Amino acid sequence: MPRVVVDVMLKPEILDPQGQAVANALPRLGVSDVASVRIGRRIEIEFTGEPDLDRAREIADKLLANPVIEDFTVRVVEADETADARS
Repeated sequence: MPRVVVDVMLKPEILDPQGQAVANALPRLGVSDVASVRIGRRIEIEFTGEPDLDRAREIADKLLANPVIEDFTVRVVEADETADARS
């Protein structure tokens, strides 16, 4: 069954201390070719009928993201894509 995925990320001009902490830790793991890291959230919404992108955008704008400091994208994915993302 298709799902709507909402990805929420801090706006580029907002500092991301979690991302900075990860980026700073990578050299200790032997990873030296990463320029920066940004941390975000992925929310999956499953509707009872067909996926409703307009409704999902409304949910994201009013509940899932803080529009002052965060941007979000909304897309439909098939069930096998959501399973791949969890691997």
